[in-house]
Amino acid sequence: MVKLHDLYFKPFISEKEIDKTLQRMVTEIANDLKDEIPVFIGILNGSFMFVSDFVKKYPKSCEVTFIKLASYEGLKSTEDIQRLIGLTQDLTGRTVVILEDIIDSGNTLAEVYRIFKNEKVKELKIATLFYKPEAYKKDFKLHYVGFEIPEKFIVGYGLDYNGLGRNLPNVYQLKNTKQMTNIVLFGPPGAGKGTQANFLKVKYNLVHISTGDVFRYNIKNETALGMLAKSYMDKGELVPDKVTIDMLNAEVEKNSDANGFIFDGFPRTDTQAKALDELMDSKDSQINAMIALEVEDEILVERLLERGKTSGRPDDADESIIRNRITEYYNKTAILKDYYSNKGKYFGINGVGSIEEITQRLSAVIDKL
Repeated sequence: MVKLHDLYFKPFISEKEIDKTLQRMVTEIANDLKDEIPVFIGILNGSFMFVSDFVKKYPKSCEVTFIKLASYEGLKSTEDIQRLIGLTQDLTGRTVVILEDIIDSGNTLAEVYRIFKNEKVKELKIATLFYKPEAYKKDFKLHYVGFEIPEKFIVGYGLDYNGLGRNLPNVYQLKNTKQMTNIVLFGPPGAGKGTQANFLKVKYNLVHISTGDVFRYNIKNETALGMLAKSYMDKGELVPDKVTIDMLNAEVEKNSDANGFIFDGFPRTDTQAKALDELMDSKDSQINAMIALEVEDEILVERLLERGKTSGRPDDADESIIRNRITEYYNKTAILKDYYSNKGKYFGINGVGSIEEITQRLSAVIDKL
């Protein structure tokens, strides 16, 4: 972890990984250009380390120069690109390779193409060490890409945050320091989990992510993940955990400014719990607690049979099916209870009483997290 000014950055890409990727890019470009003597042009200030290491590895003759453009203020890329230092040499008939440190919005790249529009170069190629596909809004072709990275601010290896961090040999990613409250809410069928989730999301301004709802949304809207999940379901196969996690990740990303999440219906196995921990860790967060509503079996059966009179669900009307569902819940929850208990994060709550009483019990746990 490094601190630059007021922000913290966590390790993202190592010096070793950068060196390996640089060698790959050098080899690709050298093979493509064959015996030509290219002009490599770096975009200052960020690309100075990239250009320096690149040309050291380049196995053939080449020329190197720089232009200086400014497009960043603090953490944000701006529309206003200033050409501070321009070209001074004649590039007519030459093959030019632009060496960019990072391409996100593509604003700087648009200015590069404007600059070279009248230079009469033989060919203009773009090579970037880092590329953010989620942020890229232009149509210019990128001929060589080192790393495709998410839309998060990075520093190191020539990239800075308000002047600091360029000298770091590794690359670091901005760490989210916002404190989030993330809960796995469990309860057997008929425990009132859905009702309580609705109260808690309002009280604590959390986002309720129901796995069932997420699946239905993706399948109904025919998203790529939805169609992938449906392909397994149509064959009677279980949807792989990775597909489910990718769906949850998309929901978390859509609500990146949330105060936290209530996960409902996931995880159900140790493997899924570990995958969820990894997902939250990638967001600089964690699961704070697994809270399970505890209700006696006979009360659950009574509640579900009563619900079956109005819900229209056949599994709420058959007592044997209800008891099987309850048994299945305990078999799965017992595993997760051990997983979260070992982390000191399991909390069992009495799920019998009025809605208000149960909400108060849940709140008492959440308020102490």
